[in-house]
Amino acid sequence: MTGQAVTSSPVAERARRRIMRRILPYLFILYVIAYIDRANVGMAGLEMSKALGFTAEVFGFGAGIFFIGYFLLEIPGSLIVEKWSARGWIARIMISWGIVAVGMGFIHTATQFYVMRFLLGAAEAGFFPGIIVYLSHWFRSEDRAKAIAMFMAATPISFIIGSPISGLLLGINWFHTDGWRWLFIIEGVPAIIFGIVTIFYLTDWPHQAKWLEADEREWITSELEREKQLKQKKHSYRIWEAFKNRDVILLTGAYFLIVTSGYGLSLWLPVLVKKISGSSNVMVSLIVTLPFCFQLISMLLVGWSSDRTGERRLHTVVPMIALGIGLLLSAVLQNNVVLSVSMLCLAGAGLGYLPCFWSIPTSFLTGATAAATIGLINSVGNLGGFVGPSVVGWLNTATGSFFGGLLYLSLSALVGTGLILALRPVKQKAAAAEK
Repeated sequence: MTGQAVTSSPVAERARRRIMRRILPYLFILYVIAYIDRANVGMAGLEMSKALGFTAEVFGFGAGIFFIGYFLLEIPGSLIVEKWSARGWIARIMISWGIVAVGMGFIHTATQFYVMRFLLGAAEAGFFPGIIVYLSHWFRSEDRAKAIAMFMAATPISFIIGSPISGLLLGINWFHTDGWRWLFIIEGVPAIIFGIVTIFYLTDWPHQAKWLEADEREWITSELEREKQLKQKKHSYRIWEAFKNRDVILLTGAYFLIVTSGYGLSLWLPVLVKKISGSSNVMVSLIVTLPFCFQLISMLLVGWSSDRTGERRLHTVVPMIALGIGLLLSAVLQNNVVLSVSMLCLAGAGLGYLPCFWSIPTSFLTGATAAATIGLINSVGNLGGFVGPSVVGWLNTATGSFFGGLLYLSLSALVGTGLILALRPVKQKAAAAEK
């Protein structure tokens, strides 16, 4: 009863509203930029592979090697956000990945492609888990799935915005330079600009926020501290203890499998749609936005429903099942363009699992332990971003078809679903912690 009174007080409402308006739109823009620079290789591949003589295997390996560099620096980056300065580290990440993203426009060989994608992953490492940790500095656990959903809506929107822009850029030829090169150069510049802005715009902790009123700073600081003490009383994990925790291991394995599936789909989607439809690059860029429109709707609805009910596990599982089934049916129905694209839209809706998934580790871990664990789950899990595109490329080269690759991605999603079902229900944990 007391918690309800505090939550609905005028100070609480003012603070929550002001924090949401100040932080989420800006983080949303940063993640749109990050995702465009990470995934625009899928659209560039429509022309780049042909221009540079890359096979499907070479392209898939290069697209996926991003996640090897990403893996190596993920956990240190997450701890830096918690222990040092979120704005300083996020700004460093953005400026360095912007420079590398621009450099992608100057590659000529497969080796250069591999090196630049690896460096892009290393430059961006720590950005996403750092943001998840940063959100835990500003949003209570009961508000967090909705906040993560609003932030992660940038994932589908980056495709919805970026794909048509990339499609148009592929058609230019300024200064006798191919459009796919301009695509990398033009889309890399915003990361550098916003990296500089981040230093001046973001605030590391609520008690430093001059843009909040004194009573608002006091309210959010006390709420987060109370939540931290409650979790530590119930679950006091050291970092290495958390790494051995059963649920952390399950989350890491599940994320590896679901990322294998998700990135295998998103990085190959333009080439897949081009093959099954035979459409122009511009038309392909419009068609590939459809699955991500469904992802956006799914993420917002799932995040809202999860915060309303307090349930996380099943809200993660249901979309993952949709992803697996959508991929399976799209493989079976490849010869029918309309039905195949419809099933890809179902798979896109399945990617709406993300906000609820990332609300699970912060529901029972805090502080540096939560930061390191999120970094562990994200870094190991994102190795799936290397495996998925690489396996699809290898199978496509070996068989001349996407059938085997889509089947593999579907299986990954469904096995990952089983691991999430093996988790202890988060809602029950939360209820137990309040007693």
